Amino acid sequence: MKTMKTRGLLGALLLAVTVLAQAQVWPGQTIKIVVPFTPGTGMDTIARTVSPRLSERLGQPVIVQNTPGASGNIGADVVAKSTADGYTMLMGANTMLIASQLYKNVPFNPVDDFSSVSMAAYGTLMLVANPKSGIKSMQDLIAQAKAKPGFITYGSPGIGTPHHMAMELFKSETHVFMLHVPYKGTAGYVQDLLAGELMVGFLPVHVAQGFVSAGKLTALAVGGAERHPVAPNVATIQELGVKGVNVDMWYAFFVPGKTPAPVVNRLNLEIAAIMKLPEVRSVLSKAGLDAASSSTAELATIVKKDYQRWGSVIKRNAISAD
Repeated sequence: MKTMKTRGLLGALLLAVTVLAQAQVWPGQTIKIVVPFTPGTGMDTIARTVSPRLSERLGQPVIVQNTPGASGNIGADVVAKSTADGYTMLMGANTMLIASQLYKNVPFNPVDDFSSVSMAAYGTLMLVANPKSGIKSMQDLIAQAKAKPGFITYGSPGIGTPHHMAMELFKSETHVFMLHVPYKGTAGYVQDLLAGELMVGFLPVHVAQGFVSAGKLTALAVGGAERHPVAPNVATIQELGVKGVNVDMWYAFFVPGKTPAPVVNRLNLEIAAIMKLPEVRSVLSKAGLDAASSSTAELATIVKKDYQRWGSVIKRNAISAD
């Protein structure tokens, strides 16, 4: 028995020494950032902006690999199943906390199967109305929705998208019912919102403000915790009296769970420095994103909180992508 215990302790010690040694020589080869969506998306823009700068700082090539499918679940699963050595990263977002609960039999858990590295950027959504709807304020929207349940239509680029889930959370917190019209992408959704085929909806603040300034849409509120500099005169949903509706989109870097802490901390340090660079902030701003960073612990807390929050919305409203 003592021999077995001794062997077990020696095995654990050897494993610990091996992990430490690997962490000390890291990085020694190419690092891959998996983007679980197609090129041109917000995630892709962030990854391709960060990758050359991360390569310079680490002294190794950093490549971006797009692995789209199942609302990001396929790419996320690839990373979750990768070796936990710091050479495979995930360019993730809060959408993975949603998508992983919209589909049945998803083979990974976004909370347990990843180690948080750093926040990368935020994207704020604005609640807007088509002028033809006659809806001139958020309070007006709530009043009309309560007076005529199901009469008001809202759209989204698809089931489970941030635009859709933001409105579902808004509906839950205001106790109203509006008819959801899901589209297969952003183009058709925005086109019909501008044409008045849809009455209200959420759009990224940078996109929405252009239409608001042109008189094509009416700004009702922004979904972040604070007002956005692009639309400083538009109040937040919480300012207007509806608490608990912070629907900011966020983007962040992750690695497989059990990646050595020294590796995770090094990545956090380098990515945080990159996200503070003026040229990086400028590139992301033009894409409608606000560069950000965080500690590993801060990101892990956000992930756990948002996973539970969106899971509650999905279950309460019986939303499914299957």
